[in-house]
Amino acid sequence: MRVVVVGAGPAGVRAVEQLVRSGIEPVWIEEAPDGGGRIYQRPPAGFRRNHRAIYGADAKRARALHAALEALKPRADWRPDTLVWNIRPRERLLDTQTAGRRRATVEYDALILCTGAMDRILPIPGWTLPGVTTLGGAQIALKAQGVGIGARPVFIGTGPLLVLAALQYAKAGATPALVLDTTAFATKAMASAGLLWNLPTFVRGLRYTAALRLRGVPVVEDATPIAIEGEGRATALRWRDAGWREHVTPCDAVAMGWGLKPEAQLADLAGVPFRFDELGHNWIPEKDGAGRTPVPGVYLAGDGAGIGGAEVAELAGARAALALLEDHGLPSDMVLRAHLDGRLRTEARFRAALERAFPYPADLARRMDDATLLCRCEAITAGDLRSAARAGGSEVNRAKALSRIGMGRCQGRVCGPPAAEVLSEALGLPLEQVGRLRGQPPVKPIPLPGSA
Repeated sequence: MRVVVVGAGPAGVRAVEQLVRSGIEPVWIEEAPDGGGRIYQRPPAGFRRNHRAIYGADAKRARALHAALEALKPRADWRPDTLVWNIRPRERLLDTQTAGRRRATVEYDALILCTGAMDRILPIPGWTLPGVTTLGGAQIALKAQGVGIGARPVFIGTGPLLVLAALQYAKAGATPALVLDTTAFATKAMASAGLLWNLPTFVRGLRYTAALRLRGVPVVEDATPIAIEGEGRATALRWRDAGWREHVTPCDAVAMGWGLKPEAQLADLAGVPFRFDELGHNWIPEKDGAGRTPVPGVYLAGDGAGIGGAEVAELAGARAALALLEDHGLPSDMVLRAHLDGRLRTEARFRAALERAFPYPADLARRMDDATLLCRCEAITAGDLRSAARAGGSEVNRAKALSRIGMGRCQGRVCGPPAAEVLSEALGLPLEQVGRLRGQPPVKPIPLPGSA
C-alpha cells in the first residue's frame, strides 16, 4: 500500500510516526525546506538561538517534535521543498514540483493531508503599505531569522496569537507601540467558563496579557482600526476606541490577523465536500472525529481540516494515521485510539469557547469602505465587488468571474473570506449562501516549463 502524507508540521509528524510504527514507509512531502510547521518553524542551519529563545513556553514541545522529525526522515520517503500543486482523485495522483523546478507525479492508495492554516485578514486602508505583515509573518521573521518587522510595531486583530506575537516581540527587544484587540472584554468574559476545558492554556493566555501590560505596552480592547497611514511605509495607525474617539499611534510596522483559516485547497481538489462552520466563521472540509473524509482513502488532520492549534494537530495527526491503518485491516493501538478520541473531544470544547471569545469581526468587513483595496493581487476594491454583485454576482464564484477577485497569485486565500462578507452584505444573503471560492490548480504559483 502506497501512503502519502502531505505536510510535516505537528499533524504530519505524528501521522508519520504512527505509520512507521506499523511498518509503513510513507512518501512524506513538505513544501518548506524543513519540517516543524509554522508554529515550530525551524531556523536555518547554523542559527545560534536556542529553543527557549525561539519558542518560549513551547520550547519543550518544539524540541520533542523536532527530534521525532529527525528520527522519522530516514524511515520515510522524505521530500522537502516540494509543493503539491494539484490532486487528480480519479487517477489517485499528486502533481508535485520540487525546488521550484523538478516536476513529478506521485501515486497514492491512501492520502493524509496535513496542510495547516494561514492568517485570516481584514483589509483596511493602508494594509498594502511596506511594513505591514500578518501576525504569522511577524512570528516567522523572529523564528526563522531572529529579526523583527520593526522596533515600534503595532499589533492589530484578535485571538491568542495577537497577544503572543506582541509579547514575543517585547521579549526580543522591540517596544510594541500598541496592541489593538477588536474584541470587547465582555465577549471574552462570557466565554471564560468554556476556556476552563484547557486550564493551562487559559492561564497562560492571562499571564501573557499581564506580562504585556507590566512592560508598559498599551493593550486596548473593543477598538476599531480605521487606517494604516504613511508615505512609502507604514508610520502610524489611526483607530477608534469603544467610546468612538479617534486616536493616532505612531509606529514603524504593523502586524495584523483575526484568527486563522484552513489551507484546504488540496482537500477541495481531492473531492472532499465542505461545510460552513458558523462558530469558527470558516468553510472547512468534512471529516469524522478520526480524520476520515467522505472520499475513500483521503484523511485530514491538523488546522487544514479545521482550526484547533498545534497540540490538537499532533493528536489529530496520530488519530488519522490510526484510522487509515484500521480501514486497511492493519494493526493499530486501540488504547491509544481511545485516549486520542477523549483528548480531541475535550479540546473541541475548548476550541468552541475560544471561537466565542475571539470572534471574527464580520461587521467590520461588511462595512468596508468602497475605496478599500480588497484583492491586492488584482487591485480590486470593495466597491468593485459591490458593483459585481449588482451586475449579477449572485455568489462568490460568479462575482469572481465578473470582477476578477481571487484570480491573482494567492487564488483568493487572502481576499476570499472578507470578499464573501462584503458580497453577503451587498446581496442581503447569509454568508453560507454566498459560498466559497472553489479550489483551482495550481493551488500556488508555479514556474512554467522552460522558464528561467
